Amino acid sequence: MTRAILDNQRARRLFLDRHLLLRQGSGPGKGKDLDGVLEDLGFVQVDSVNTLARAHDLILWSRRSQYRPRALERLVAHHRSAFEHWTHDAAIIPMRFYPMWRLKFARDEARMRARWPQWRREGWEAEIETVLRHVADNGPACSLDVGGDEKKGSSGWWDWHPSKTALEFLWRSGRLAICHRQGFRKFYDLAERVIPEEHFKGRIDDKEIVDWAMSAALQRLGFGTSGELAAFFDIVTRDEAKAWCAQALAAGRIVEADIGMADGSHRRSFTNEAILDHASSLPAPSSRVRLLSPFDPALRDRGRAERLFGFHYRIEIFVPEAKRQFGYYVFPVLQGERVIGRLDAKRDGKGLAVRAFWPEAGVRIGKARTAGLISELERVKSLAGVETVEFDDGWLHARPRQ
Repeated sequence: MTRAILDNQRARRLFLDRHLLLRQGSGPGKGKDLDGVLEDLGFVQVDSVNTLARAHDLILWSRRSQYRPRALERLVAHHRSAFEHWTHDAAIIPMRFYPMWRLKFARDEARMRARWPQWRREGWEAEIETVLRHVADNGPACSLDVGGDEKKGSSGWWDWHPSKTALEFLWRSGRLAICHRQGFRKFYDLAERVIPEEHFKGRIDDKEIVDWAMSAALQRLGFGTSGELAAFFDIVTRDEAKAWCAQALAAGRIVEADIGMADGSHRRSFTNEAILDHASSLPAPSSRVRLLSPFDPALRDRGRAERLFGFHYRIEIFVPEAKRQFGYYVFPVLQGERVIGRLDAKRDGKGLAVRAFWPEAGVRIGKARTAGLISELERVKSLAGVETVEFDDGWLHARPRQ
């Protein structure tokens, strides 16, 4: 049987459409509309770095320019239509997915019990029941509320005192849930006091969870290898993913396709007929210049971003001519179906300081594109909480040789 072929342009458009970046998004970016964005994306990664805006806020703002951070806080802490847990990293996830996370809770607990004795400071396992009882008796607690006289760590974010480790263990294994944050500090409560009853009591067998996770990943990516589909929610093992793909292919639920890469090669991936039909009718992309988070779901798989978009985005790429590094907190800039460059900008008091923009190879920065970039920076002021945009001299750089 002849495999379908998606050329690189159509593959990019399909991928960006699945990530809500192809068209000009509209909607208030709160309430039911924001629930819908989370549902379509599958999750949004949470990160504490806040040079311009927190990662999750910039991800959502890139899709809904009316979005403001309090809207996401309300979904998690008040409406309970989303919960915080883990995919490949910390994330906010639609609440209706909670029953599927039962398998992840169990697998995360097994991994933590196997690995954390070598990774964490001694004594945390003995604190598990003490911490759980403290939360049960006293209500929501943060890491400052447990541990009493324990010596606090001084060698970085992951040097947790034993009770903090126990708190995180109880969260990752599903017995506690994050009920709210103050600033960026997490407060935990018993899961049954946070998760709505219909979701907390939901039970689905492991086989159904694997099928859901793989099917849901395919819908949100548009295409992928078995490994890419497994990595999306990071619930399914690679062996389970390979077995699911083989069974789904034999049953006609999925098909193989050759996906065009930026370098002219093709990568064999899985998709389905409905997605291929949809790909054939996608519109041309919006011409908006979009500022993206370094953790944007469209780019978080750095290898895939390079294969599909020709965008090499790694930490600590030293460019002598520019006398700096292109790292995680230099922001990718998308226009249409192409990553056109990366931007160095951060909040500085009441202003947004724009230090440099480096176009990607072959990208011309004319008047129209420059105006589009400046318009995007004007739009992001409201999210960043600043009043002005200030540009360093020479901020528009030619692409340095590497």
